Amino acid sequence: MQHAKLKRSLTVFPIVLFGLAYMAPTTVFSTYGVVAQITKGMVPAAYIIALMGMLFTAYSYGQMVKAYPVAGSAYTYTQKAFNSHIGFVVGWVILLDYLFLPMINGLLVSIYLNAYFPSVPFSIWLFAFLALITIVNVIGVKIAANVNVLLIACQFLIIIIFAFLSIKGLLHGMGSGTLFMSSPFVNGDIPISLVLAGSSILCLSFLGFDSVTTFSEETINPKKNIPKAIFLVALIGGGLFVLISYLSHLVYPNFQSFKDPDSAALEIAVYIGGNLFQSVFLAGYITGGLASGLASHASVSRLLYAMGRDGVLPKNIFGYIHPKFRTPTYNIILVSIFTLSALFVDLVTASSFINFGALVAFTFVNLSVISHYFIREKQRDGINTIKYLVLPLIGAGFTIWLWTNLDSKALFLGLGWLAIGMIMLLSITKMFRKQPPELSIDHAEVNEMQA
Repeated sequence: MQHAKLKRSLTVFPIVLFGLAYMAPTTVFSTYGVVAQITKGMVPAAYIIALMGMLFTAYSYGQMVKAYPVAGSAYTYTQKAFNSHIGFVVGWVILLDYLFLPMINGLLVSIYLNAYFPSVPFSIWLFAFLALITIVNVIGVKIAANVNVLLIACQFLIIIIFAFLSIKGLLHGMGSGTLFMSSPFVNGDIPISLVLAGSSILCLSFLGFDSVTTFSEETINPKKNIPKAIFLVALIGGGLFVLISYLSHLVYPNFQSFKDPDSAALEIAVYIGGNLFQSVFLAGYITGGLASGLASHASVSRLLYAMGRDGVLPKNIFGYIHPKFRTPTYNIILVSIFTLSALFVDLVTASSFINFGALVAFTFVNLSVISHYFIREKQRDGINTIKYLVLPLIGAGFTIWLWTNLDSKALFLGLGWLAIGMIMLLSITKMFRKQPPELSIDHAEVNEMQA
């Protein structure tokens, strides 16, 4: 019997659209208020610094796709370029992202609903959010692809309306009353350390630009088109974030006056478009948050199941499948319990937790290029030194620089998570005397399990 293979039919344009959709364009609103106050209004400058780091990392992802043109992740590239032990540790740190994504979705949805309906406590909204995504994921209802496309279209529509209303307001004297202002980009009165602190939080907005690697086996000429798509997704997405944050600052320059920085975008929405646009904005934002919450919750539940099945975690709990619903019920409930940490964690710390894992992963993708091409394959002549040593080294430097500027609590707890992973690695490998099991954390596998 002949095995079915994925059909190579995708070109750069549809892959870029998928990558931009995966990044979720409305994420620019999620941390705008808190970063505006941290950077003293220099959110666009903070986005540019984060974008620079992401572009170098996107370049490195593209180089690793050329070496391994299959659906993969930072974990896969690290494992191939270095060894399975380092790959295990990087994979373990990446799990931090997956664990905190459902939590930050619940946190953001509850913050915005509480801001719009202040008489209903934040905790009530969080419990309602958790109940919905837990029940849906336990039952195993799949969100149809066309519904997801509709949700993505709604997000782009909200951004377009937001930009239109901002520009219209500025032309009529609203806010700063001008379309051109240099202070959000260059301001000698603001220490660079504050801008860097903002950049380390804003890395959250870029998560998912590497998701297009999952289409490597369905893309025409993947060694050429996937690297191009990864770079374009990071560049276009970053440009969009800079533009929207710039317009937000122009139309609402008094960033110190936000009633609640966590939901500042809602205050800007009512300022530029009245109660009607505020309601439309909230509806679109919450819908996107619920869709993202469902997907991220389902993903991490299945990742934990894969780890239980493979013996990385206790199989009787994490490897359990409900006989009726055929879903990893215990894992879904455990993730929901973990998501309740949103009751005690603020937005900056939650974002920093996710960025801890992401920046570690990005650093090792950059270093993987050096290990694979420059060291192992000895491609060191002429231009190759720039391609396989200088550029990825700059990328690694950027991501390490941003990593060191993360929230101190996130650094402390993130390093604690890393220590737990090291202890597990020592135990599983009998003090490095045997190979560790492979972690099932590739995007392709997660998507397949969700189907």
